[in-house]
Amino acid sequence: MKKIEAIIRPEKLEEVKDALGKYGIHGMTVTQVVGCGLQKGRVGVYRGHEYSINLLPKLKIEIVLRDFRVQDVVDIIAENSRTGAVGDGKIFIYPVENAVRVRTGESGEDAL
Repeated sequence: MKKIEAIIRPEKLEEVKDALGKYGIHGMTVTQVVGCGLQKGRVGVYRGHEYSINLLPKLKIEIVLRDFRVQDVVDIIAENSRTGAVGDGKIFIYPVENAVRVRTGESGEDAL
C-alpha cells in the first residue's frame, strides 16, 4: 500500500476530485494548508501600505491505495492540477505499513 500526498492550488480541487472519481477513487482526505516554495509569495497592499504574503493557501489531498493504482492516480492528479505556472504544487508517495478499518476491524488492503 502507498499513501499519496498532493499539494495543489485550491481552485483545482474540483477538477482533480472529478477525475479521480471517474477512475474509481472516492476516498480521500483534503486539508487546507499554507506554504511557500518557488512561487515565493506575493506583495499585498492594505490601506496604502505594502506587505509581503510569504505563505500561500494550498490544499493537501491524501489518498491511501493499493500499489498497482499509484502511477495512474499520480498521473491523474498531475494532469488535472497543472496550470503550467510556478506554484502548481508537488506530489509525494510514501509506503504504508498497515491500515485498519475502525468499524469492522479489517486490516491491510482489506481495510481500503
